[in-house]
Amino acid sequence: MNCKITDFWRDLKTSPINTIARWQDARFLWIVMAAAAMMLLLTAHNLFQHYVYMAPCEQCVYIRFAFFCMVFGGIIASIKPSQIVLKIVGYILGFWGIIQGIMYSIKLNTIHHAAHGDDPFGVQGCSAEPSFPLGLPLDSWFPDWFLPTGACGFDNPIPPEGVEFSALQQWLIDFYSEGWYLIPSMHLVNMAQACLFAFIVCFILLGAMCISWIIRDLFRKDNNQTIEDIN
Repeated sequence: MNCKITDFWRDLKTSPINTIARWQDARFLWIVMAAAAMMLLLTAHNLFQHYVYMAPCEQCVYIRFAFFCMVFGGIIASIKPSQIVLKIVGYILGFWGIIQGIMYSIKLNTIHHAAHGDDPFGVQGCSAEPSFPLGLPLDSWFPDWFLPTGACGFDNPIPPEGVEFSALQQWLIDFYSEGWYLIPSMHLVNMAQACLFAFIVCFILLGAMCISWIIRDLFRKDNNQTIEDIN
């Protein structure tokens, strides 16, 4: 039995699991997670909210909060990934943000279909007064980021009157005139579905990192104990 554990450990050291485990011990993957989430946040806030005039709804600001949790998780873990406490905090914030984001995205997608369908009673769960975890008044602290000013399920641009737009800005406003879709002409993949896909991809990648770390360290301990027993 001891020989089998030792052989497994020898194979594990050269496997993709060990490679991923080594990567998550470094800063690179954590910085990538934080940077990717921050890029999506800046795109939503700076491009779509302020440049294309798409007002965020309640579920939208919750999704933003979920991405911010991933940003903070990545930053904390990247301080020193070899420090177990910091890495655990990074995983907790990352997974918590992803799971919450998936739930918010599913709810927003349900509202979107109800708002654009024949079931007006299905449009529920959209308020102008958000409630964030731990009672954080983020809508008061950072209203430009977390105060909902739009209606859930409707993400059409609402440009102010009397404002002259650049050619690119006008093109984007016209391009998304019927709402945000990955392919607007076909109404294919709305914003909620795109966010859901992003969160699922992040869950798979972060899960691979976490599982690889656990497997490697678990069998490392078993192998070390086996060597001590042999000696």
